[in-house]
Amino acid sequence: MRIIRSIDIPSGSSLACLYREHKIEYPKFFKMDTLCKLGFLATELLLEGDSDRFVPREDRAVLMFSRNGCLANDINYEKTMGDYPSPSLFVYTLPNIITGEIAIRNKYKGETSAFLLEEYDEERIRSIVEEAFQDTVTTSAIVGWIDCRSESDWTCKAFLVEK
Repeated sequence: MRIIRSIDIPSGSSLACLYREHKIEYPKFFKMDTLCKLGFLATELLLEGDSDRFVPREDRAVLMFSRNGCLANDINYEKTMGDYPSPSLFVYTLPNIITGEIAIRNKYKGETSAFLLEEYDEERIRSIVEEAFQDTVTTSAIVGWIDCRSESDWTCKAFLVEK
C-alpha cells in the first residue's frame, strides 16, 4: 500500500471559507454536519486537479475512521427532540453518511465503510485498508481519520492510497 497524497484540515478552520476558496460547487455542502463537511472537503482537496475525477468507478473504496463519529451532530439533534425533531439533522446521525456523500459526489461504486475506534491506531487502520485491497476490484482508497468533537474542534487527516 502506497500513500499518493495526504491532507490535514486544522481544527477551527473555517470550512465555508475553505469551500469557497477552492471554488467547489456542491449545494448540499451547507446542509451537511461538520463531520461530513470535513470528509467532503478533505476528499475534494485530495482529488483536486485529477483529470478522471467524476468518471464512475468501482475500484476505489472510501474508508473513514473516527472516535466520536457523528456524536456532535447527535447532540444537536437531541436538542430538537423536545419540539419537532429536525429531519435535516437526523440524516447526519449515522457516521457512515460521510462515506456515502463522498461516493455519491465522485461516482464511486466500491466499498464504503465507516469505522469507530477507541483512538487513532495507525496499525489497525492500515490492516483494515489492506483488507479492503484483498478483493479483485479495489485498487485505491480514500482513507481518513476524521474525529469531530464539536463544530470547531476536530482532527482531520485524509489520504489517497493505492494497492
